[in-house]
Amino acid sequence: MTIVTVSAAYGAGGALVGPKLAERLGVPFLDRALPAEVAQRLAMPLDEAAARDESIGGVLSRMATMLAPIGLAFGAETAPDAVDEEAYRRTTEDVIREHAATGDLVVLGRAAALVLHDDPRSLHVRLDGPRDRRIEQAVRLGDGESAEVEKRLDETDRAREAYVRHFYHADPRDPHLYHLTIDATAIPLDAVVEMIERAALSRTR
Repeated sequence: MTIVTVSAAYGAGGALVGPKLAERLGVPFLDRALPAEVAQRLAMPLDEAAARDESIGGVLSRMATMLAPIGLAFGAETAPDAVDEEAYRRTTEDVIREHAATGDLVVLGRAAALVLHDDPRSLHVRLDGPRDRRIEQAVRLGDGESAEVEKRLDETDRAREAYVRHFYHADPRDPHLYHLTIDATAIPLDAVVEMIERAALSRTR
């Protein structure tokens, strides 16, 4: 049984490492298909599910989520956006756990290290690196010009951190959440894949 969760900061190469690792291990890769599966279960448009994926949504949605318990205490109805966010989180967890139940999986993002924290079969990996080197790597991988990439890095890191803090009250950069933390800007990404593969196979043995 091979289950690997990969958490990656923007520019750390998660979008390349995840599928390559799954291919090397010969197991399913769960990433882009996840919002589609969640959208189908919740009967919501795919673009809406994609907008909610690994983010809390807009300012109004965040406010509704935070204010919902206060309103409930005074007998108000549950804020619709708060219910939607919680339903999305629960359904995402259900999809991850159901795929993990097969015993073979590589999943990228979605706080999977926390969702599968109590699963002894799982290997949890974090890819990160200094901000300037992540920008350089993202540019090198074709994500855009430096200024564009820098803006996207800040927005993406902030959204992913907010997702984990909001739903799990944790910091995705916390090394205690992972078995293996790699500076993926200091090591070629092919070597990163090999390192994780060896670690995963050693655990299965």
